[in-house]
Amino acid sequence: MTQPQSPSSDTQWPRWEVFKQDAPNRPHQAVGSVHAGDPPHALLTARNVFVRRPAAVSLWCVREDDLLTATPEELTTNPALLDSPGETGTYHVGVKRTNKRSMTFVDLSGTVQASGSGDALRQAQVMHPDVLAWMVFPESAVVRTDEDPGTVESWFAPAKDKTYKQQQHYGVIGRHVGELKRAGLMPGRAASEEGA
Repeated sequence: MTQPQSPSSDTQWPRWEVFKQDAPNRPHQAVGSVHAGDPPHALLTARNVFVRRPAAVSLWCVREDDLLTATPEELTTNPALLDSPGETGTYHVGVKRTNKRSMTFVDLSGTVQASGSGDALRQAQVMHPDVLAWMVFPESAVVRTDEDPGTVESWFAPAKDKTYKQQQHYGVIGRHVGELKRAGLMPGRAASEEGA
């Protein structure tokens, strides 16, 4: 018999936001999230989920608790977000510019020096006043893949070989319908139906 769990028990691993870089000198983009128990687990899970076919040269993961996001409407109704605490240092700034359905959700646009998450969000708002949402997180919260060529090759090269194949590249199970019809093995319509 299954015992009921208390509403406060949380067995879910923490959520990590995943940022993928498609090519050198291109910005990292938020592509989704994974649940993982620790930083290496987050990177491995992110690689398995988001680098199966698309090109990539770098992955970053950031715990959900280290992210501060806001829309203009949220800042209007809750301006206290701009006073959110945090460590002093370098913060990454991400922006969401469109509601278009896409694989990527937020583009990282640069970094700022801030006294906390709220200060970084305030600077992001000034830098990018006309966006749908802002995201900031401290540099110290980023877990990333190594940039040396050996790591890049071992982590991302296998995805290059997994090219997408159209349906016709896969074999037919059994015999094709046309072949069966030509051989007279396919039940056809009655002669009276064909002449009608």
